[in-house]
Amino acid sequence: MKPVVVVGAGPVGLSAALALRARGLPVVLLEADPEDRERPGSRALFVHRETLRLLDGMCPGLAAEITAYGRTWHTRRTLYRGREVYSRSFPPPSGLPPFTSLRQLDTERFLRAACERAEVEFVWDARVTEVRTTATGVSLTGADGREWTARYVVAADGARSAVRGGLGIAMEGERGEGFHVVVDVADVPDAGLPLERVFHYEHPGVGGRSVMRVPFTGGFQVDLQCRDDDVEEEYGTEEAVRRWLPGVVGDGYAERVLWVSTYRFLRKVAASFTDPHRRVLLVGEAAHLFPPFGARGMNSGIADAAAAAEAVAAGTPEAVAAFADVRRAAGLFNSEAAGIALDHLRPRRRIVRLRQRAAAALSPVLPSCGSWLEHAPYGPRGGAPAVAGGKY
Repeated sequence: MKPVVVVGAGPVGLSAALALRARGLPVVLLEADPEDRERPGSRALFVHRETLRLLDGMCPGLAAEITAYGRTWHTRRTLYRGREVYSRSFPPPSGLPPFTSLRQLDTERFLRAACERAEVEFVWDARVTEVRTTATGVSLTGADGREWTARYVVAADGARSAVRGGLGIAMEGERGEGFHVVVDVADVPDAGLPLERVFHYEHPGVGGRSVMRVPFTGGFQVDLQCRDDDVEEEYGTEEAVRRWLPGVVGDGYAERVLWVSTYRFLRKVAASFTDPHRRVLLVGEAAHLFPPFGARGMNSGIADAAAAAEAVAAGTPEAVAAFADVRRAAGLFNSEAAGIALDHLRPRRRIVRLRQRAAAALSPVLPSCGSWLEHAPYGPRGGAPAVAGGKY
């Protein structure tokens, strides 16, 4: 019987394995995909300062590796119907930056290399289909009939978690209306856009739909908020993106599209983050689903992973129960914060739209109005139970 098995080799599973190895525990990491898998798209872009600190605690020097590769911009701008309502530039930080921005596949590359240095045992092509728990351990069965037994399992196998499903743990929450299109675009050599994050309410170049542009190493991501009655084929295909993208970022980028995807706002949290025997610990998207605004998903998942490793190292049912309570409370906080942000981004109430319009009109004389328009899409900050000082 293994001391601990981690299921899922995304950024959260890799972080969990690394945190467990930092505590001296042998780790087997099961991944359903093959070793040479290709990971498309940027997906999670931001690694927050608190997350960098957690990663450095798991592997000293890892934060420096990630930030040296990632991009940190120092200017944030917000526009409303083509007019700037907020702009602020920050001086470069003296220590760890408040965040760094890089594609998730690059974050995973750094984490996987760190896991390999830490002698994590990887098992590829290992799709888990059955889970059984007892008072003393966990048994996992793969699609090909292989079996693994462990005293503890950390389930980081994503939104369609086979482990969570095998335990019969429900996801509770809601699914938002409408959809967003997310696009990765490569930089134009020697002629890139300014290194700044831009949010544009009701952009006139795309028929009044809201848009966010975020740089990452080698390019930038564009997030287009579509209307409830929009058709995905008209905005969410690569051909469609090439039609509307010049209206957002100018000419020269339509042929530099790297990846296109669509998403809907999901706010769901697992009914429990552990099984009745306190042997399985759910982390990341196996435990909670949040919309990308606010960068809560991967960052909170890595905080889950750090807390799970601490509980497994303690080796008691009480420690696992405490992990489950604290991290579920954090998940519920993030879900509520995402709901507040969603009410601002896709307002159903006329009063919210009127407030946005009034704030935009008053921003030249009342800077606090522009600041509200800048910060409201991300929901409230802090307030969630945390590990190692990080709030998610």
